[in-house]
Amino acid sequence: MELSEQDLAAYLAEHPDFFERHAELLATVQLASPHGNRAVSLQERQIEMLRDKMRALEHRLAEMMRNAADNEALSGRLLGWARALLEQPDAAALPRSAVEQLRQRFDMPLAALRLWGLSPEFSALAEAAPVGEDIPVLASSLSQPFCGANAGFEAARWLDAPPQSLALVALRADPQSAAFGLLVLGSQQSDRFTADMGTEFLARLGEVASSALLRLLPRA
Repeated sequence: MELSEQDLAAYLAEHPDFFERHAELLATVQLASPHGNRAVSLQERQIEMLRDKMRALEHRLAEMMRNAADNEALSGRLLGWARALLEQPDAAALPRSAVEQLRQRFDMPLAALRLWGLSPEFSALAEAAPVGEDIPVLASSLSQPFCGANAGFEAARWLDAPPQSLALVALRADPQSAAFGLLVLGSQQSDRFTADMGTEFLARLGEVASSALLRLLPRA
């Protein structure tokens, strides 16, 4: 009966002591090296495989360390932004300060904010300028930030320049409440905000902004 490769592989897997009983085979088995057109022994091939695995693990570790450093820096900027909003003594200056701080701390020159349903003393703010009837409906429908190409959104016109891609972040008192504002972030790069990107950090931005801007809403 002729043995197939699968039979042979299964036999060796079930008998790991095979090469201990036939150690002389280890010196005679020759394999092609993946790093050149030369033959190497089985031991050398195993060492090369281990080295390749080590290099892959080192690359993954380096990438994880870079991501950790980036996340730490981003968390620091978010904390600084939150502190700036909390320390703003003038409620009327809060919307403008929120956008300016956002632009500076996150290198986001295209950013805008619109609010509605504010207390009467804040109705003259530039950020309380009238918006289209669809904007509050759109904002309230966002269970998570929207990211994608600028498809002619009215909110994109609030920015200082037409964006190629943008993010829309609803502001609300709690997850069950209707939105009272919309934060818009734009980019001249089409791949800056994409439909498949993670939105957790943008959601944190929305939560911080929402908590700070509740000061402008009528008291219940």
